[in-house]
Amino acid sequence: MTARLRQDAIVRSLRRNGTSTVADLAGEVGASRRTVLRDISALRDEGFVIHSEPGRGGGVQLDPQSVQTTARLSVAEVFALLISVASMRAAGNLPFAGLADAGLAKIERALPPDKVRDLRRFLDCLYVGRLSPLVDISDLAAMDPALLPAFETAFLQRQYLGFQYRDARGAVTNRVVEPHAMLILPPLWYLVAWDPAREDFRHFRMDRISRPAVDEGATFQRRHVPFEDHVRPVRDLSR
Repeated sequence: MTARLRQDAIVRSLRRNGTSTVADLAGEVGASRRTVLRDISALRDEGFVIHSEPGRGGGVQLDPQSVQTTARLSVAEVFALLISVASMRAAGNLPFAGLADAGLAKIERALPPDKVRDLRRFLDCLYVGRLSPLVDISDLAAMDPALLPAFETAFLQRQYLGFQYRDARGAVTNRVVEPHAMLILPPLWYLVAWDPAREDFRHFRMDRISRPAVDEGATFQRRHVPFEDHVRPVRDLSR
């Protein structure tokens, strides 16, 4: 578990239980007491008011009125919210679209300028369209949670992305590609990438991708991605 995930888990635990001990928190997040104490210190630096009683068995309590002084959402997390809304909108299943857009706008305004720039560049790679009724979705599976963080680095830094891919027949191959776009055809999500081994664009179903890893070596130049007429940039959905 990363430091970010541990700290989020600690905040959730304190809000849920009211008071806890460092030992109990360490057990919940699977870390040492020393690590949890460092996490609590980091949370205090971000604006959370956390009271603690001295002694080995002392309790830890989060002031229910405390708030963080800086936004803790990462670019990938805000992007995940945005694409969730975009996919529901594309599927015609977003009854409170106005409220969702207003809430997301507030989140975006809370981000520092460098994260806003990255978020907008990330969004420029996102497209939506309609899935053909002939496509078989009976084997739809969950996506690897490591995929979106890997996408953030690969797309923003134009770095090659390696992964294992399972095709419709179940055959697994290792691929290294240039990621250029993400395509939502509800309920399927695709990575659209230039495959140097095939010298052409390929659409990879995201639920069939596993073990994504960014190649931190060579970078690539952005290519024009050909799409069918019904596919639009996600930004067009709000117009």
